[in-house]
Amino acid sequence: MTLDNRILIKVPASSANLGPGFDSIGIAVDLYLTLEVEQSKQWEFIAQTTELSQFPSDEQNYICQVAFQVAAKYGKTLAPCKVKINSEIPLARGLGSSASAIVAAIELADFIGNLGLEAREKLLLATDLEGHPDNVGASLYGGLVVGCYQQNEVDLVSLPNLGFEMVAVIPKETLLTKDSRGVLPEVLPYSEAIQASATANLLVGALLSQNWELAGKMMESDLFHQPYRKPLIPFYSDVEAAAKANGAFGVALSGAGPTMLCFAEKGKGSKLAESLQQTFSAMSVKLLNIDDTGSSVYKLECAK
Repeated sequence: MTLDNRILIKVPASSANLGPGFDSIGIAVDLYLTLEVEQSKQWEFIAQTTELSQFPSDEQNYICQVAFQVAAKYGKTLAPCKVKINSEIPLARGLGSSASAIVAAIELADFIGNLGLEAREKLLLATDLEGHPDNVGASLYGGLVVGCYQQNEVDLVSLPNLGFEMVAVIPKETLLTKDSRGVLPEVLPYSEAIQASATANLLVGALLSQNWELAGKMMESDLFHQPYRKPLIPFYSDVEAAAKANGAFGVALSGAGPTMLCFAEKGKGSKLAESLQQTFSAMSVKLLNIDDTGSSVYKLECAK
């Protein structure tokens, strides 16, 4: 990148699991982390929102540290940049804020360091950092993704053009993923694992065949994580009941929570969002659509 160039890095948020698809199913949604980048004499991160202002404004910023780490893998150092950072993604709410930051950092390192990374390389780097491919895969590729990470290899398929909308019910309270993972069992009985896996498989089949009723049933039949996390989400049952009474075909925790994602057929999301916002006025309710593009890097004209 030369001094007369600016770039914009745009990364969608993501929701993972969708019930039984634990650590393997993710979906990109139209909330975005954006980085406006230009070369500078030193690293500087300028927060465009109050929520982001809590993070370091120099090279200790998490995105910068990940970018350094990625560049170092390829024997490169990165020229310092001024980065204006903006985000529509609420932090620690189960909408993949950390995954979007990782993806943004990889895109930053790739462009500034001229790494020439292919999508699969970016995916493996991101998955190594995040620990599972669902959120980062969705943010990179867009659409609904189904992925598997084992023995330092990641395989993933991206499925675009699915015909549903989502309504996110987002509380003010945060829930850190490490706390939410702390309530999960270390092992499942073999018979229960088979049932849980079959439920996840059928969820994918139901979504692809647009059998919405069956998809909702599978979301509620999860055995991997939701039964253990529900006690951490005191409003879970109320949101689930209200959403289904107002047209949702399925309800699931978004990632590790506490955000809940309510699924509706195309054209029905707006009415569902309106009714949920009236019922849960103390929470933020957002109508979300699937982002089918994934992360993008654009060149911008430099301001004169």
